[in-house]
Amino acid sequence: MTPSVLHVARYRFQGAVYFGRLAGHACLRLAGPPWETLAEAGARDPLSRVELLAPTAPSKIVCVGLNYRAHIAESVTGVVAGTGDGAPSEPLLFLKPPSAVIGARQVIRYPRGVTRLDPEAELGVVIGRRAHKVPEARAIEHVAGLICANDVSARNYQRQDGQWTRAKGFDTFAPLGPWIAIGLDPSGLTVECRVNGELRQRGSTADLLFPVPFLIHYISHIMTLEPGDVIATGTPAGVAPVVVGDRIEVEVEGVGVLENPVETSD
Repeated sequence: MTPSVLHVARYRFQGAVYFGRLAGHACLRLAGPPWETLAEAGARDPLSRVELLAPTAPSKIVCVGLNYRAHIAESVTGVVAGTGDGAPSEPLLFLKPPSAVIGARQVIRYPRGVTRLDPEAELGVVIGRRAHKVPEARAIEHVAGLICANDVSARNYQRQDGQWTRAKGFDTFAPLGPWIAIGLDPSGLTVECRVNGELRQRGSTADLLFPVPFLIHYISHIMTLEPGDVIATGTPAGVAPVVVGDRIEVEVEGVGVLENPVETSD
């Protein structure tokens, strides 16, 4: 972790849900969500005894497709389901439902009927101030912090349906975490996906076709972004399927590692 960056977890402890700033092996409990306050409430909860939750409970997760050129090349060759043969002239947006959200260490369920399940490592941006028609020059003022995001995708349904709601919207298909990094510049961070310790994806947010400030500007002219909402900024090249029993790690430089196992559907 970068020393100058604050890391704030959302967690359950003794039956209640709190936000807390990470400090060594403890969470220093905050008086509210980090986009409202960083004042400490005085309690110190042992990290070993808390249950990490998704660091936000968003009203919506706005995802950006085909935002890395190398990933666009994969879509053209048929590795993933794309929408054309070149870079989009505007961000390609889709939504994941809040019901898809899970936190670190929670289980990704492999649904019946899915024949190919792919993780997609992404930088996630947590909104900290209500954003409505925000100028690009002021967009970063509306960021609470950064998280790791995994845009889990049922690739066969993505190809079959032509639109991505079913492929991207299953329960457990939006792992977020492990915590929020506050004060981290989103413009040049390494993003990786590992499966069972093997590197699958590696890219840099410096290569985003549409960087974070522009995405906030663009999206906020379509829909109002509320505090706690998440923008998933797109995935680098290297997508490949996983199977039941695999362990997926998404790492964003300076944020942390989001780890989730894959298990069969209920």
